Amino acid sequence: MSPDRAKTPCTTNGFLSLARQRPFDGTGCHRLTTVGIYVLQCGDPCGTGAGGPGYSLPDENLCLDRTRPMFYPAGTIAMANAGPGTNGRQFFIVYRDSALAGAYTIFGKVTAGLDAVRHVPAAGSDPVRDGRPKKPVTVTAVSVA
Repeated sequence: MSPDRAKTPCTTNGFLSLARQRPFDGTGCHRLTTVGIYVLQCGDPCGTGAGGPGYSLPDENLCLDRTRPMFYPAGTIAMANAGPGTNGRQFFIVYRDSALAGAYTIFGKVTAGLDAVRHVPAAGSDPVRDGRPKKPVTVTAVSVA
């Protein structure tokens, strides 16, 4: 991945700090959406969507109107959240161009491996459209360019 340090210094530094500690290694991606938006969500140590690092990072690089749809091109990496100011360690990878609310801190882009992510949706999710990927996905390492 290539982070956008200029637009998201807090998120980038927080993510890189975590990456150096290697907590993503060996964790599974727990959410795949295949209709409307096209994202694979990862980074939860519990694999449920509820886990985090125990702290929150501020929102960065957002639209003034967080409800307005924004274009997220394939390869975008953004922080998953549970509302304003709740960024932690969960992130999602956009594997196909999508329009999402402007409420997510976009902090980088995939520089290698997007082709592997694009194979995951073919197996589907459980439940269908938005759920756990049927094809298990495990993060082996986070590499930053």
